[in-house]
Amino acid sequence: MKAHARLTACFDGSRTVLRELRSMAPLTLFPRRGRGATAVVHLVNSATSPLGGDDLLLTIRVGPGASLRLSGVAATLALPGPHGEPSLSTVDVEVAEGGSLEYLPEPTVVTARARHAAVFRASLAADAYLHTREVLVLGRAGERPGALTTSLSVTRGAVPVLRQTFSVGSVLDASLAVLASRRVLATDLVVGGPELPAASGEWWSRSPLAAGGTLTTSLAPDAVTALKAF
Repeated sequence: MKAHARLTACFDGSRTVLRELRSMAPLTLFPRRGRGATAVVHLVNSATSPLGGDDLLLTIRVGPGASLRLSGVAATLALPGPHGEPSLSTVDVEVAEGGSLEYLPEPTVVTARARHAAVFRASLAADAYLHTREVLVLGRAGERPGALTTSLSVTRGAVPVLRQTFSVGSVLDASLAVLASRRVLATDLVVGGPELPAASGEWWSRSPLAAGGTLTTSLAPDAVTALKAF
């Protein structure tokens, strides 16, 4: 299955309006009543996906001065294809001058034998704001995960902020140097917000980025515990 959903938010002088809202199953977009000048949209998987062989693309455009919050409703389940095909999910973001985007999907569960790649790329204006979060659950209860590669690429004012690639699905996952047998890895990225100092605790850390922004990473046995770091 190939699907391409699009979302464009623009500021009309008093509030953010949705100029384009195009769903394509399984990527379904539901607008909700916003908070003040911010537009709110929920992202729902309207079919079981991603399934091996799927190629899913979500395009998000936030215009000058616009403010958009896009959040998930339920966890995404990455499943194997009938012949071992890989699946791909891509989120492509552009935020213009003075724009703001919160992209907060629900966790992605990587089931046994799945082969999934998740790509997030964002191009931000120099004064734009971005808050995005990724929560990876490695297998259902009592299940070993399949193979997963995630790629995160963010630029701000044409300056690279973060380039990060992470892969799981090997015998090394149980190592203390990798996942230490924990099932949930969560990352939280804020660009354009208040500068926070470096900090760390048990199985979590917060790192200021050289080009601006803050990356927080948490490793835990479950999603609730992982999100407490944020």
